[in-house]
Amino acid sequence: MAELLDGLSGDALLRATALMLGFIVLLFIGSIVLPGKKTIGPVIDGKARTYKLNGLLLFLITVLMAGGLQVANIFSLSTLLDDFLALFVVANLFAFTLSGWLCWRGSRSQTPPRKFWNAYFYGAEHSPAWFGVDLKLFSYRPSLIALAIFNLSFGVAQYEEYGELSLAMILYQCFTFLYILNYFQFEYGMIHTWDLVSERFGWMLVWGDYVLVPFFYCISGWWLLNASGSLPIPVAIAIVLLFVFGFWLFRGANEQKHRFKRNSEITIWGKPAESLEGRLLVSGFWGIGRHLNYSGEICVYLAFTFTTGFVSWIPFLLPAWLIGLLWHRSWRDERRCSAKYGELWVKYKQRVPYSMVPFIH
Repeated sequence: MAELLDGLSGDALLRATALMLGFIVLLFIGSIVLPGKKTIGPVIDGKARTYKLNGLLLFLITVLMAGGLQVANIFSLSTLLDDFLALFVVANLFAFTLSGWLCWRGSRSQTPPRKFWNAYFYGAEHSPAWFGVDLKLFSYRPSLIALAIFNLSFGVAQYEEYGELSLAMILYQCFTFLYILNYFQFEYGMIHTWDLVSERFGWMLVWGDYVLVPFFYCISGWWLLNASGSLPIPVAIAIVLLFVFGFWLFRGANEQKHRFKRNSEITIWGKPAESLEGRLLVSGFWGIGRHLNYSGEICVYLAFTFTTGFVSWIPFLLPAWLIGLLWHRSWRDERRCSAKYGELWVKYKQRVPYSMVPFIH
């Protein structure tokens, strides 16, 4: 109890508030001033929004700055773990406050206004912007960059404690860094994802971005800090293969769909892309399963978790949560596509009968 109270002392909360607000403000300013390709997104509510895609540059600069402060002994990333609880509390306060502001801002311009709890939880606006920055797309940046920094802090803390990194920690660091790096490389494809195209921006997405992802998705790192015993080489190889397979499936499927949306006459796996009426892709991964991108992402997170071995069931809460989340999202995708495509969707399901697991589901 004493350690818990120390983690939530006035000094810790003030320090956490300064760190978090400074972090978000700097990323927001960076999103405005750093160069980036401007891309027109899909038509939503009768208009297309222009997005400035500089997330990769912002991510690399932030990581390099954090590394520079670490090497220069100005600031150790391991101290973030000491303030983890205070940062978690501050992040929650920020998410609830931002959701309230978004609800108030969006409800002013709607006639009639949405019911308060609906507007607060799901959002009053679809794509709110501030100073020309789309807040929904922007919020992925502090979310995933914070996750990357937390993950790096586990490696720093282990090295400071033991003078070396375990094989499991090395794999975890490589997997998580590559996953987040590739997200920002693929940022141009994110403007076509479910969240940006279909969801309004309220507490559900805000809390997920600023609290759930950075503070829960790093859960495996805690179990690697003081993990005893070495990871057997055959097990390490199996985990690497699982990650590579999941990454190939996850990003490969998303890339195929993105390319097809831009040009339906592309080639996939060396053959001209086949589609139903030029609208629904049935080549490549999309001819095998309707949501294999979700299956690939689950494999990636299982690889993260397997680096911890089986010392605890708690790290496995992350892939379990993701399975539930993505299964539910696939169900929502099916409903939306059925309404959008009608009979064409029925034909697609007959052509591609499996959803996330070929020959099973």
